Amino acid sequence: MKPKHVIGLSGGKDSTAMSLRLRELNPDVEYEFIGNWTGNEPAPLFAHLRKLEEMLGGQIKRVGYHTDLHGLIDELQMLPNFRARFCTRILKIEPTIEYFASLPPGSTLYVGLRADEEERKGLFGEDIKVVFPMRDWGWAETDVYSYLDGKGVCIPVRTDCELCPHQRLGEWRDLYFNNPYEYWRGVAWEVHTGHTFRSDGRDTWPASLVELAKEFDRG
Repeated sequence: MKPKHVIGLSGGKDSTAMSLRLRELNPDVEYEFIGNWTGNEPAPLFAHLRKLEEMLGGQIKRVGYHTDLHGLIDELQMLPNFRARFCTRILKIEPTIEYFASLPPGSTLYVGLRADEEERKGLFGEDIKVVFPMRDWGWAETDVYSYLDGKGVCIPVRTDCELCPHQRLGEWRDLYFNNPYEYWRGVAWEVHTGHTFRSDGRDTWPASLVELAKEFDRG
């Protein structure tokens, strides 16, 4: 079997721009598109991905763990936080490594890291051939936005998990008012595990989501 050309496509601005540009530059290459979604992303992301499948002319294959974020929390009885990003490792990185082990030798993973973020590294080990096309093109963040604007592609406001411990306070507030079901689901997990997604003492706001909700209600 011939080596495969595999594009990691999360739906964020960088992987979206990289995927569309690679398809433009190499229309005859049989790219395979894969994504590692946790099942906790907002609905607009999946509408965006369906549009991308039409533009790319191919399906985006889900490569992931046997359960979603909520199932993983239930398995580990632990919440992800700024010290423990086990969700990224278990739900995204390890499934990709396992998937590549099943591919023909010499297969390549294309990752959307830009030229202006050289400090970031691929996290897929030495056994996977990883390339960063946007670094070869010299693309910075401004180039990504300019390219997407030219293609008429609008990236959703959020493409990561709705219960991500790394999100900003304003994003927690948006979740509280725009998707209260998921917010209170997060509250239930905090009560069940006895821990919080947010870190106590990192700022003057309450760490627990239930106490944070009281502050949001106060305005």
